[in-house]
Parts: sequence; structure tokens; C-alpha cells
Amino acid sequence: MPIARFDTVLINGSVGTGKTSAAEAVGEALQRCGVSGAVIDVDWLRRSWPAREGDPFRTALALENLQAITANFRRAGAAVVVVATVMETPDQLQRTTVALGSPRPLHVRLTLDPDVARSRLAGRHGDDEAALSWHTRRHPELAGVLERAGFTDDMRIDTTHKRPREVAREILSAIIAGP
Repeated sequence: MPIARFDTVLINGSVGTGKTSAAEAVGEALQRCGVSGAVIDVDWLRRSWPAREGDPFRTALALENLQAITANFRRAGAAVVVVATVMETPDQLQRTTVALGSPRPLHVRLTLDPDVARSRLAGRHGDDEAALSWHTRRHPELAGVLERAGFTDDMRIDTTHKRPREVAREILSAIIAGP
């Protein structure tokens, strides 16, 4: 069985960059390689209402849920946990890493051309005008926040012309130790 250099892969990026698709593809690639793991999309861990006062994106709730679920996955034998999420600051990255109990995280930031982002978002939210409008406005805003945040990304991948499996191959090459 291959040896994983990292115990956690944090896939970060603005809306529409392909975080969830990349996480799923990385999980499938790890499984094919015989590396035990799990995939978590943090969006589902924060999907509740109403939001707590001062936490509009339910970040605190997501971290609490992430900690509990990751512990269960680790007890079940997951060597690598792949997480699709948005972390806007290095502090959020640190808090997420702590919640994951991860001594060896790999931070991957996905980027995307704004025109391609609009096209992807239209495909995803085309039947919901309010959601499309919000996500279309949010993409460049969040991309700017992430760009200015001062992250020292372990990997940065432009997904503009890449399919999820191509992104996964790049990430997998960083995860799996060579001969």
C-alpha cells in the first residue's frame, strides 16, 4: 500500500472553482491506490438555519461538526481525510486543522477564470435566479479575499481548463510518497 505524506487534504477556493468535484475525485483516486480515507464537504456540515449571531456562514458549527465526523472517520481507519471547504484566513485554516486533529495537512487552493466561474455557476444555479445572483457576486469577492489573505498554499491549482480527475492527479502526486 502506498504511503501518504499527508493525513488531511484541505481543498480551498472560491465558489465554482470545483472544490467538491476535486475532493470527490481525490477520494476516488486514493481508493484506487489502496489508501484508506474519507471525503467531507463542509458545506453540508454548516447547512442549518438560522445562523448564530455573528456567524453568518456557520463557521463555528461547521468546525464542531467537522471535529466529530473526522474523529469517527479516523476511528474507522481513514488514513487521509479530504475536505472541500472555504477558509478565508490563515486563522481559519489553523482552526480547521486543529478541528481535524491533523499533524500533516496539505492546503490546496483552487483558482478559476471569472468568466469560466460565471459559466459553471450558471450551470449549477441556472434554475434559481437568487442563488445564481448571489454566487455570481460572491465568486470574485471571495477570490479576492483568498488572494489577499496571505496564505502560504502548499499547492495552488488553476482549474480553468482542468477536469476534476486532472486536478485530483496533481493533488495525488503530492499526497503519495514516491518509491
